[in-house]
Amino acid sequence: MKIADIGNQPCSVARTLSVIGDTWSMMIIRNAFLGIRRFDDFHKNLGVTRHVLTARLNTLVEEEILYKAPYTETQKRFEYRLTQKGLDLYPILMSIIHWGDTYMDKGQGAPVDCIHKTCGHKFHPVMVCSECSEPLNPKQVKVEIGKGLSVFNAEKVKEA
Repeated sequence: MKIADIGNQPCSVARTLSVIGDTWSMMIIRNAFLGIRRFDDFHKNLGVTRHVLTARLNTLVEEEILYKAPYTETQKRFEYRLTQKGLDLYPILMSIIHWGDTYMDKGQGAPVDCIHKTCGHKFHPVMVCSECSEPLNPKQVKVEIGKGLSVFNAEKVKEA
């Protein structure tokens, strides 16, 4: 299978990675959450080539993760803002930050601390069950075939 075809699989991980799985897209999304909105600011902060940045921003707009909003009337200049679909990537970003802080800090500690504005405390993201609010542990999660998987692929999964 070609990497370009990964998004055609009946797999939520593959479909998601087909949109945000490259390095620059996640860094752009991270910067958008940090309040960076303009092309030149993304370019300056990330150090990515203008060509790659343009391509990634266009993809994120096409996928409705970001939208373009004009910030000047005269020069038709745009800034990039997160859509609801983009905002819904926040838990993924927080999980990546937490994993990186835990395993990739090279003994130097976290580069940034996350502070919950409501209570004022530093926090670590915790994934909980939407039904009972208990923290999730991979050993306590069972995966079953859902309706989005075709019968043909369901049979292939059972055989494996």
